[in-house]
Amino acid sequence: MRRAKVIEKDAESIGTLKDLTNVFESLASTQVAKVKTKAMLSQEFFQLLWQRYTAIRVDPKKRLTYREDVGNNGRKVLVLISAEAGLSGDLDMRMIETMQQEYDQGSTDIIVLGSHGASQLAQRGIPYVRFFQVPESDSYVDVSPVIAAVMPYSKIVVYYEEYISLGQQEIRSIDLVSHVKDMSEDADEDIITAEDTIFEPSLDEIADQMEMTMMSLALSQTILQSGLAQAASRFNAMTVAEDRAGELLDQYKLEFHRAKRSESDRRLREVLVGIKKKRRQAAAGSQ
Repeated sequence: MRRAKVIEKDAESIGTLKDLTNVFESLASTQVAKVKTKAMLSQEFFQLLWQRYTAIRVDPKKRLTYREDVGNNGRKVLVLISAEAGLSGDLDMRMIETMQQEYDQGSTDIIVLGSHGASQLAQRGIPYVRFFQVPESDSYVDVSPVIAAVMPYSKIVVYYEEYISLGQQEIRSIDLVSHVKDMSEDADEDIITAEDTIFEPSLDEIADQMEMTMMSLALSQTILQSGLAQAASRFNAMTVAEDRAGELLDQYKLEFHRAKRSESDRRLREVLVGIKKKRRQAAAGSQ
């Protein structure tokens, strides 16, 4: 059995760890609230822009959403939105495992956002063509470099982590271009055309710019959703760690009391043995 002082020192370390996990849990909870509010505002802005876009839409096959003449020999790109650090639970690993079901190195490139996702891909020997740091969710999310990188591809699939609830996060994927195209073709509002309205610049230029903006907003929302899911996963991981630290602390306390009792019993036995030895010596001397 370990000595009581050693156990007490280990228990102090576990107590410090428990306090730290509690702090990280509180920070993650605060981050969830902040990002959730921002994601809701971004969604509202997207809906407003979509209403304007559907009013001026033209045939999507004449604009950006028609992808047959793009470059990269018809290659597909998978965009992975991961965490910047490793405190995202198992979400990034689950996302990469899901992505691998669609990945074909011969016809597919990978662009990854977040250093944790990049390191996970490297560990699996999966190459990627571009890496971007995840924009800070506390400030303006500028995705223009990412949009510029993915535009030459014939198909753009974004993998991200979606916040369902504080205790549940899921892996999702969307086809960025087809999503905008499908929404355009399914809209039922009245169409404003160049025949009945004067546009400056042209109707196609306005529609193209709005589509680019909506694609940027859609990508920004997936980044916010991923950040929200990662913060929730971090909260859950810290909660589990705090509970585990509490259990270990209880075990250490029990072990400490047992060690103290064992040491007290040992000292008592040593005292009794000493007394008996002295009595025997005294008895031997009297004879």
